[in-house]
Amino acid sequence: MAMAQINPTVGALAANARKIAAFGRRARLAGADLVLFPELCVTGYPPEDLLLKPGFVADNRACLDALAPRLNGITAIVGFVDRDGRGIYNGAAVIHGGAIAAVYRKMFLPNYGVFDEQRYFIAGAEAVNLRLRDITVGLEICEDIWRDDGPAAIQAAGGAEIIVNVNASPYHAGKAAVREELLANRAAANGVYVAYCNAVGGQDELVFDGRSMAVGPDGGIIAAGRAFVEDLVIVDIGLDEPRPRRAMPGRAGLAGRAGLAGLREVTLDGMSAAPKRPLSKRRVRPLSGPDEILAALRLGTSDYVAKNGFERVCIGLSGGIDSALVAAIAAASIGPKNVTGVFMPSRYTSEASRRDARALARNLGIDFMTVPIDAVFEKYLDTMKRPFRGRRPDAAEENMQARIRGNCLMALSNKFGWLVLTTGNKSEMSVGYATLYGDMAGGFAVIKDLPKTLVYEIAEAVNRRSRSEVIPRCVFEKAPTAELRPNQTDQDALPPYPVLDAILKAYVEEDKSLGEITAMGFDRAVAAKVMRMVDRSEYKRRQAPPGVKITPRALGKDRRMPITNGYGETGGGR
Repeated sequence: MAMAQINPTVGALAANARKIAAFGRRARLAGADLVLFPELCVTGYPPEDLLLKPGFVADNRACLDALAPRLNGITAIVGFVDRDGRGIYNGAAVIHGGAIAAVYRKMFLPNYGVFDEQRYFIAGAEAVNLRLRDITVGLEICEDIWRDDGPAAIQAAGGAEIIVNVNASPYHAGKAAVREELLANRAAANGVYVAYCNAVGGQDELVFDGRSMAVGPDGGIIAAGRAFVEDLVIVDIGLDEPRPRRAMPGRAGLAGRAGLAGLREVTLDGMSAAPKRPLSKRRVRPLSGPDEILAALRLGTSDYVAKNGFERVCIGLSGGIDSALVAAIAAASIGPKNVTGVFMPSRYTSEASRRDARALARNLGIDFMTVPIDAVFEKYLDTMKRPFRGRRPDAAEENMQARIRGNCLMALSNKFGWLVLTTGNKSEMSVGYATLYGDMAGGFAVIKDLPKTLVYEIAEAVNRRSRSEVIPRCVFEKAPTAELRPNQTDQDALPPYPVLDAILKAYVEEDKSLGEITAMGFDRAVAAKVMRMVDRSEYKRRQAPPGVKITPRALGKDRRMPITNGYGETGGGR
């Protein structure tokens, strides 16, 4: 069996089909009988409201029909959008003998977090087993295996020795371990092998990490795909070896529990019985912690840039840790020659910031450009002198500088076709410590889902992997500051970042109440202030560029809060 963890592009039907055909050819030449491709690999995942276009659905089917003869000589499972008179389905085509021999329709449609499949698809109601020579294979799609009442049990009761599950399962930190545990439990509970083929690549906010795997009936991993890169994982499954079988209820009882209409068996003839050559042992370097997150950020950035037709990016370098990390990720993702760092000093910019920004650019090998903004800032102040008469300087004057910088970056983008990468982190975006149309201006927010404390960890990983202080040590050591007024630091307006990030994790990611957060040991007034800042900043986040999802609950598609909102957990309705 082969698991082809490919990197499709949403909507690029012809390019996706070419990639599927190429990987199918590689699998056939390697001697595989069966090759799995990811969920909705013809269309890319998630196609979102492209699915509401009848022409797109029809083109996806035409593409699949044209692809089938190109997969002759191997049995292939290919994800696509199926359709009948009732609506559309998340489907998996079984291509055998160069033709579509059967279609399975996903039974369990996720509708939480970043998923909203029930907006588009009708759920299938029939489990499918494939009979290949004397081997029975159960076919599933993604969420089907995550559900305790999914089709695996009825497929095993119907004779399945292998369950194959095709996926587009997006990444967040720690998810790989959750998947491994789930698949081990499913395999052991049903006495079957499980083959799990996942997509890889970046799609807007989402990153798919690959890491396809095959799990034995004892729950042990027998083959694994690489993380964050395309891979063809070929695995030998010894079906003559004794396997533990569990006593299971009858098929009717299982169907009733799962809400299934039944189990359909499709017989596919003509599979070769020729002996296979032994496979060499695969070696996959495991990724975890900061290294794993760094790989996700690089892939999300490189794919967003390339798939949207950009060749070059620019970044506002401040001399601080956030812009330093974004620049390092960009240089590693698309090459340093394609990155320009723009330093935009004002009257409040320190000589240390100038030195650190220049040193970072030199260390990374990226272009460095200086665009002073003080003359423009002075003109802004003069222009607004009359409207602001009688008012003390405050955030309005501070934010003018951020907006001038944003305007300069967008002017460079317009002139040269560069994509602007913003540098705000999750801590700032959560509480609104960012300037709308200023440092939030840009096309992609690389570290949007990294809390500030995690920014430092990932930056340390950059230096560790490069075996040098690419990001200068003094950047780690100085107090974070926006440098929009004399002697300013972030902690003038915010709690210390370790405190802030812990409160944000509880409130934003875990939906804890003020009482629960206070019970965790945090000062009630501080927690209440942070929660109010989060609630009042939704309008800013709604206008922010997309960024890579890293945490289990990211701001944006994961957490969808109303802007106009009269409910306040810190003291009832507002």
